[in-house]
Amino acid sequence: MIARPIKTISVIGAGSWGTALARLLALKGFTIRLWAYEQEVVQSIQTTRCNSVYLPNILLPDTLSATHSLAEAIDSTDLLLLAVPSHAMHPILKQLGLHLSDPLPVTIATKGIEEDSFHLMSTVVESVLPSSWHPYLTVLSGPSFANEVCQGKPTTILLAGKTTDLVTQLQQVFLSSQFRVYAGQDIIGAQIGGALKNVMAIASGIVDGLDLGFNTRAALITRGLAEMIRLGVAMGAEVSTLYGLSGLGDLVLTCTGSLSRNYTVGLKLGRGSSLDEILSHMTTVAEGIRTTSAAMGLAQKHNIEMPIVNGVHQVLFAGMDPRQAVINLMSREAKIETDHASPTSRLNQ
Repeated sequence: MIARPIKTISVIGAGSWGTALARLLALKGFTIRLWAYEQEVVQSIQTTRCNSVYLPNILLPDTLSATHSLAEAIDSTDLLLLAVPSHAMHPILKQLGLHLSDPLPVTIATKGIEEDSFHLMSTVVESVLPSSWHPYLTVLSGPSFANEVCQGKPTTILLAGKTTDLVTQLQQVFLSSQFRVYAGQDIIGAQIGGALKNVMAIASGIVDGLDLGFNTRAALITRGLAEMIRLGVAMGAEVSTLYGLSGLGDLVLTCTGSLSRNYTVGLKLGRGSSLDEILSHMTTVAEGIRTTSAAMGLAQKHNIEMPIVNGVHQVLFAGMDPRQAVINLMSREAKIETDHASPTSRLNQ
């Protein structure tokens, strides 16, 4: 299945990532309509050619137009690129559904899990859009700070979808000399990695905020990956995906890069700030906060251990001192690191 030729792309969500992707595609020659929730973002782009709220000092091409109207954003479009925060995905899709008719490609660039239902973003999309749309669904995920993409620094990412021909077609849409896109089929794995790495980034920030050193951070990243794999296997993901760009790659980036919002939240928690204080000074969304709650729900649903996720949850929502959370992790019962006998035997380690 190949979609009609793609000339016009609707990017729904004008945060830093949505704006960066819109800019990337506009520079490739596509006509881009960028939908923003905030009228001030629309005004900023229209008058200064910059998204001064979420991606300041980055010039946007003239082939990119901003709008506050969903109907205008998707009029005669060939591709929907969804980049809204995870908690907004369901209500925005319901509004979009009022203006959609024939199926067209939908690419999810949001990294998160719906907090109340514990649904991945693909499940949210499938729950709102008719079944005829489902084969057109793809996921874009991987290590990619928006600012670095806009600066033309080499970035490599995964595009996953169940329809091979469509993935191959869209791969060429996103691909550029600075933005390398690999193709895959594991939609679940791509989303598990993209979502859980944000929780691990908060944990990594806490480690650095407590000045616990590189040994601790390396251990955190390694065991964080083990938890991602554990949950991914339980939900039907392929282990190889979680060792790839959307899993290990994104995990390393967000756990070590100061540009990560989630890492910054953890860093400030480790240095003694409260979550309320941190959030009061943030204009952008740190997906890892909501994802922590959803990940705990998924761990309980699938009856698996996720001690790092649990520790972050205790710090965020139960008022636990971050240093105590680290002590609790280090005081757990001794375990075997790996069991190569079977994937399922690793779930409860």
